[in-house]
Amino acid sequence: MQENHLFEYAVIRFVPRVEREEFLNTGIILYCAKQKFLQAMFNPDCSRLRAFSGETDIEEVKEYFCAFERICRGDETGGPISKLDIASRFRWLTATRSTVVQTSRVHPGLCKDAGETLFRLYTQLVL
Repeated sequence: MQENHLFEYAVIRFVPRVEREEFLNTGIILYCAKQKFLQAMFNPDCSRLRAFSGETDIEEVKEYFCAFERICRGDETGGPISKLDIASRFRWLTATRSTVVQTSRVHPGLCKDAGETLFRLYTQLVL
């Protein structure tokens, strides 16, 4: 029997005007220590982003999402943060900030397969 593992996740949000506190859910980041899993799944749907905020440089926002992904993977092109251990990278990515790309508060859960759980949460909360 496969055991359940504690995981933590946050919703990745596009916040074009921080002062208005309006956002669009665009992705999920999920961390599971036991499975040594840290991955982000996002959908920078350009037409949705433009409809939500026509003034935003969509290419710049897409690069922010790619930076999230590089840091999750520990890719050296992700800068000094990507060199941290997996837990520290997750904490850094989910820290409170006032930028165009933010995350929700972190939520816990139990899962058998972190990748499958990431996809399920992405489908439920983003699509």
